[in-house]
Amino acid sequence: MLQSFLLIAGGLAVTVLGADWLVKGASRLALAIGVSPLVVGLTVVAFGTSAPELAVSVTSASMGQPDLAVANVVGSNLFNTLFILGVAALVAPLVVHRQLVRMDVPIAIGVTVLFYVLARDGRLDLFDSALLISLILAYTAFLIVEARREAGERPAGERPAPGKKRVAINLTLIVSGLGLLVFGSRLLVQGAVDSARLLGVGEVIIGLTIVAAGTSLPELATSVMAAYRGERDLAIGNVVGSNIFNVCSVLGVSGLAAGGGLVVAPSLQSLDIPLMVGVSLACLPLFRTGYRLSRTNGVVLLGSYLLYVVHLVLVAQHAAALPLYQRVMSSAVLPAAIVLTVAAMVKSLRQEPRRAEGSS
Repeated sequence: MLQSFLLIAGGLAVTVLGADWLVKGASRLALAIGVSPLVVGLTVVAFGTSAPELAVSVTSASMGQPDLAVANVVGSNLFNTLFILGVAALVAPLVVHRQLVRMDVPIAIGVTVLFYVLARDGRLDLFDSALLISLILAYTAFLIVEARREAGERPAGERPAPGKKRVAINLTLIVSGLGLLVFGSRLLVQGAVDSARLLGVGEVIIGLTIVAAGTSLPELATSVMAAYRGERDLAIGNVVGSNIFNVCSVLGVSGLAAGGGLVVAPSLQSLDIPLMVGVSLACLPLFRTGYRLSRTNGVVLLGSYLLYVVHLVLVAQHAAALPLYQRVMSSAVLPAAIVLTVAAMVKSLRQEPRRAEGSS
């Protein structure tokens, strides 16, 4: 057991360090050519901080552990939206950029719903994987075009060209970070699989909790520090971009790496993936209400994640209290959450015309 713990801890440390180097190198290069913080958050930082999920899920799929590969993505997206945004909002209320509400959040909802539909038959085959990869390529291409347009609109004097030495340093960070990610992910996957076998816990539970939270540490660190430093666009854009990248790129590449696609566990189909869809849908009214995430919103998000983790713990322990907990959640908590979400959407729709009149 100690050896498995050391593998997980060492794998996480190496993976997070690799992601940190990758994000630093890539984001510095992007900012040097005049790309806005929001676009950097949606692309370079989001994709870079999702590199641990990509490395771990692809490694899991290639090693014949599809449950771990899929659960890692689902658990990471839930952790990103509920825990990371909750913590970041507690650090500092987050201002939501209108581009996120109008384009990126609907895209995140769309790809999440698509994943749910594709997974209904119990697997992501090669065609499904290729479809997801094509979507992330199209999304990335669109963001690159937008970034170039933004950079082109800025005066040349405001876009200082990075020196050759600085470019070489950043490229070294990128390459080194990728190498650490690959090495750390193998340690992490091996430790997680060994722990699951020793504890008698399914790989789905391990993937939804330990592995998902561990691979999301770069997103957590990035969003919290961005909120603390006042880079509110970067904090939210990192999470939204990471969720899109996880579904399209991580699952798509993992499905191809597995050879015959990925098998989706029944427990993921019945609870965790629908929950991920619901959380994604709730983001739209939550973000539209005042175009900000308050500290109260942060408490609600964190509380929701805590309820989810309690459910996973009860499932893992086959606890006698599980049926009662599920009844309470389905008959009281879930309906209340739906009512509050609908109320928030109605409120945001009523506020939008007033903002338009005030700006005219």
